[in-house]
Amino acid sequence: MRVVSGIQPTGNLHLGNYLGAIRQWVAMQDAIPAGDDCLFFLADLHALSQPVIPAELDANTTEMAATLLACGIDPKRSILFNQARVPAHSALHWILGGTARMGWLSRMTQWKDKAGKKGETQSVGLFTYPVLQAADVLLYQATHVPVGEDQKQHLELARDIAVKFNTDYGDTFALPEPLISKAAPRIMSLRDASAKMSKSDPSDASRINLVDSDDLISSKIRKAKSDADALPEAVADLAERAEARNLVTIYAALEGSTPDAVLAQYAGQGFGVFKPALADLAVATLAPIRDRLTALLEDRAAVAAVLADGAARATTLAAPTLAAAQRAVGLQV
Repeated sequence: MRVVSGIQPTGNLHLGNYLGAIRQWVAMQDAIPAGDDCLFFLADLHALSQPVIPAELDANTTEMAATLLACGIDPKRSILFNQARVPAHSALHWILGGTARMGWLSRMTQWKDKAGKKGETQSVGLFTYPVLQAADVLLYQATHVPVGEDQKQHLELARDIAVKFNTDYGDTFALPEPLISKAAPRIMSLRDASAKMSKSDPSDASRINLVDSDDLISSKIRKAKSDADALPEAVADLAERAEARNLVTIYAALEGSTPDAVLAQYAGQGFGVFKPALADLAVATLAPIRDRLTALLEDRAAVAAVLADGAARATTLAAPTLAAAQRAVGLQV
């Protein structure tokens, strides 16, 4: 079993990022059998599909790596690296560009959503982004790729590319299967439960950042939008209470339980009781992560060393597949 997954390096990660993605990675790492591989990479090449500020991309890559380490990714048990340190990603991307078809890419939902009616003004990188994603997983002969609803189409494209390449040039790539993990909770803004928690929200009070102090975490939860009614006994009774449902969802995610279990404990009680309990739970969960992250960011050279080691290990795993693909298409290298 070989699991491969990537994430774009962005700054100012928050509770939604942790509960929605990063914690899922840690669970995969902890669940995979001994002797199998988990590869987690920072998709810095993918970031170039949009305009970047070089210094920010550089800093965000280190900070994202530090965050993953602080959250529990163990470089002794997983391979953590950034794409740019493994040139085989770019090399295979170009080879697969001869197999992928324009029609396939033009039908990608994310391309349609991001480009809209201004496709001609977008970068070539944004259009061919899914081909690089295919290279990312096919390069390592991935057996499983964690996917959410918004990434299923990209994995299907990777499989289509692999099938066509294998048909045209002989069996070269394994066909990766989707890895459907426990559904990640959808964490909403603390100020507007109709919108996802986001670093782009102009209000810092809308999110809990992973670097927030204990006092700031508690303050944000106390001030989080809620209502005057007591918590009910059943989740169904929160259908029209978006803010209340969001806070219950956060509690359940932090505790590793379910909204039903949370309501069984707090039914009949108001937010004057529930919010302090949620604040205590959030602080207990996030404070150790923040402290580890702070320590890691004080030694960025050590974080860079982890990425360099991971890239060396990834390069070793990637080399046979890249060489096979090059031979298959007649390249002499």
